[in-house]
Amino acid sequence: MTDGIINMDDMEAVFSVTDAYGIHRESVSVELAKEDPGSVQKQADQSLGITIPATIPLTDFVETLRIELGSLGFLPIEDEEE
Repeated sequence: MTDGIINMDDMEAVFSVTDAYGIHRESVSVELAKEDPGSVQKQADQSLGITIPATIPLTDFVETLRIELGSLGFLPIEDEEE
């Protein structure tokens, strides 16, 4: 078991998605242990609870995270530089 705990690459991948949706990093909680099947949940206080899956590649989970955020009502923010 080499990858049961999240690392900085995992966090950066999650933040790359949540940042694109304008979700403040302090309102994102990621479980320290990876656990299948993974999950994305809106908490009662409107923060996000995320569990990264243990056996699904991070690149696949990032896409799942985008889809889940959309289903929870989050929309990507527009690039204000254009």
